[in-house]
Formats: sequence, C-alpha cells, structure tokens
Amino acid sequence: MAERQKIGRLHLGLTLCVVLLGACSSQTLQGEAYHWGWYIFNPLQDKGASNLKFLLGGLADTVLVSLCAILGSVLLGLLVALAGLSRQRWLKVFNRGYVEVFRAIPLLVLLLWLFYGLPVIVGVQLGVFATGVLAMSLSDSAFEAEIFRAGIQSVPHGQLEAARALGLPWGLQMRLVVLPQAIKVILPALGNQLVYVLKMSSLISVIGLAELTRKANELNVNEYRPLEIYSLLVLEYLMLILVVSHLVRRMERRLATPH
Repeated sequence: MAERQKIGRLHLGLTLCVVLLGACSSQTLQGEAYHWGWYIFNPLQDKGASNLKFLLGGLADTVLVSLCAILGSVLLGLLVALAGLSRQRWLKVFNRGYVEVFRAIPLLVLLLWLFYGLPVIVGVQLGVFATGVLAMSLSDSAFEAEIFRAGIQSVPHGQLEAARALGLPWGLQMRLVVLPQAIKVILPALGNQLVYVLKMSSLISVIGLAELTRKANELNVNEYRPLEIYSLLVLEYLMLILVVSHLVRRMERRLATPH
C-alpha cells in the first residue's frame, strides 16, 4: 500500500508538470500566438546547457539557507516555548511579546531592516547569507514557539508526574520524557514550516543572495524570456517541495507509534 501511494504521488507530480507545460504551450498572449523559446534551455546546445547550469546553480544556496534557517528557528522556537511554559511571570511576558512582534512583521520587511539597519544601529554588517538566515530564523521561530508549546502541552500530565516521581531534574524530564513525545505530535507542523521556509527563501534574492530566484532574475536580464525562465523556476520549486514533503512523510511513518 505504501509503495502504491508513493508511486501515485510521483505520478501526480509528473502529471502536474506535464499539464503545466501543456497549458503554457497552448496559451496566447494579447490575442496572438505566443512563440515559446524553450531553446534557451536546450541541453544539446552549448548555450542551453550553460543556461540550465546557471539556473540550477542557485539550488545549493536555496537548500543551505533554508536548512540553516529552519535549524535556527527550531532552536529559538523551543527556547521561547519553554519560556512561555515557565512559572516565572517575566518569562511568560517575554514569550508573548516575542511571538506577537515577530509574527506580525512581514519577512521581507524584517529582511530589509536587518540588512540596512544593523550596520547603522549596532555597527554590524552581516553578509547576505547570514542576514537571510537570521531574518528567516527570527520570523519563523515565532510560529515554531507556538507549535512547540502546543506539542508540549499535549503530552499527558501523568508522564511528567511519573518523571518527577523518579527524581529526574527538569532538564532530563524535558529531554527524555516530554520532548520525544511532543515531537511525534508536532512533526507534520514542523514539516509544513520547512516547506514554508523553502518558499520564503526566494525573498532573500532582493538583497543579492544567488539562490534560485536570483539566478532566474539574472538569466532573464540576459535572455529576456521571462515566461520560460519563471516556468522552469516554478517546476524547480515544485519538485524541491515534493521531495521535502516525501521525506517528512517518511519520517512521520518511522516515528509513528504503533497501535
């Protein structure tokens, strides 16, 4: 059954790609037939192969900046969630303020503010990669904090009482008892946030990071075939997200508790 579902999802992804390309080839532009220029990506020609290599050259930066950002946001989100679950009032206030502030600021605005504001305010000039990771980590950590809070609160209170009865300190209670159970609950939500971060990484192109979208913009300046270039960009993100979603679902099945 699992193999059939896997094959079915693969067929669905390929079908969507074929439908998209087929629909594009039959469209018209301002009443006149649009002459597609897919030759710019013809791998049998030197120029086409060079364009493909150039466009795919942004894949590494897209994946790397997304992985760094999701790691940073998970760590920050966990710390903020634990602060919100503390009995200390000032930690609860910090949690609420952090979540509300960073959840309210659009990622693009935060990205531009950090890139242009940090050198002026604190005298620190971060590179485009570090700025992108910092902005996405701060923005996404507000959502991660709420996900972790919900997951931790979903663990039965009796589990925590049993850990206390064994004499485990608070840190070990969280690491050995609460968090392993909470992660199983929140894994689908964490997977969705990874997909979200992958898509939002395209915004870092505005400050110059040579990821997929930036590469597409630069190639469009040289070739001026925007529809073909951005159609291929859509397919790149689609295939990347499908791969990530498949890996997340596999992890969910491996961590699932048998009934």
